[in-house]
Amino acid sequence: VQLQAFGGGLVQAGGSLRLSCAASGRTFSNYDVGWFRQAPGKEREFVADITWSVGSTYYADSVKGRFTISRDSAKNTVYPQMNSLKPDDTAVYSCAAGFLWKGGHSDYEGYDYWGQGTQVTVDY
Repeated sequence: VQLQAFGGGLVQAGGSLRLSCAASGRTFSNYDVGWFRQAPGKEREFVADITWSVGSTYYADSVKGRFTISRDSAKNTVYPQMNSLKPDDTAVYSCAAGFLWKGGHSDYEGYDYWGQGTQVTVDY
């Protein structure tokens, strides 16, 4: 499966962005689809995940209450809606898909397919 991430950009603190992760080659039907981010000089960090088949969602504590992840079956796309953005949210955001055989929802080892990142910059 090939993944493509869209929607990054520059936004002021307190603003909102909606990212997209679209799959081609096959559907997301049995996958978990997660988002991770990496800021300069920092390690990759789990953001959110959705289990496609049942719609269960998981969030990092740092984004809980501000980010909402959802899916559109017709478009085979996952959307993290990011509200109340903070400068600390500035990072390259990447989406990934996998069966989580090798790790949990927040472990990057559990994801087998990765899309290219999209830059999110939150200005003061």
